[in-house]
Amino acid sequence: MTLVQPLRTGPLATLNPVSKLGAALIVTVALLLSIDPVSAGVALGLELILLAFAGLPLRTVVARTAPVWIAAPLAGLTTLLYGQSSGTVYVQWWAVEISDGSISLALATMLRVLAIGLPAVLLFITIDPTDLADGLAQLLRLPARFVIGGLAGLRLVGLFAEDWRALTLARRARGVAESGAFRRFLGQSFALFVLSLRRGTKLATAMEARGFGTGGRRTWARPSVFRGRDWVAMAVAALVAGVAVAAALATGSWNAPLG
Repeated sequence: MTLVQPLRTGPLATLNPVSKLGAALIVTVALLLSIDPVSAGVALGLELILLAFAGLPLRTVVARTAPVWIAAPLAGLTTLLYGQSSGTVYVQWWAVEISDGSISLALATMLRVLAIGLPAVLLFITIDPTDLADGLAQLLRLPARFVIGGLAGLRLVGLFAEDWRALTLARRARGVAESGAFRRFLGQSFALFVLSLRRGTKLATAMEARGFGTGGRRTWARPSVFRGRDWVAMAVAALVAGVAVAAALATGSWNAPLG
């Protein structure tokens, strides 16, 4: 078993993986320049509008982005309780201090996590690892040895779930699966770690024996082409980033961390 199969439907599936990474990077860099709710909120709103035209199944979107929707409020709550205090203080108890500054910072943090995480996840689920490797090697000219090694490792990530299930059944058959949930989790995690090291060593030896480690010029079975639609995707990402930054500057909420 390999990775979960990427989605092949919708406009996003037709884009080159390099353009998807570039688009996500443009938005991420723009949002990292300032910690304010306006730029993150505007970017998130534009991303949700674009998502409506992406043609992705709603159930898949909800399932794949669930970790982001959970992590964003948690990050906001932590910032609310322990963030930098300024302005009027509403609650103060030990290390917890809720003020106007921490509330604004918490809102900005939550929106920024959503604005960065959602497009990254949605773009990733439409990327085929082999297409990504082709693009990185042919378009970005990354070393072939690094790209192929990363592809091989990425292809094995999907095996973790199968290995975990097999270890659970094996330990249950041997009568060592009822020793406590936490203790069982630690033991099984260590067994999975050892199994992963062994599989990685065998994979590296097999790839070296087949000539994947040579430093010569390598050919590629499938050409990776950067088309007009990929430039459009990059332009749309730049537009989203530009509108978000302009809105923050216009409202005076721009708050550069290093400024």
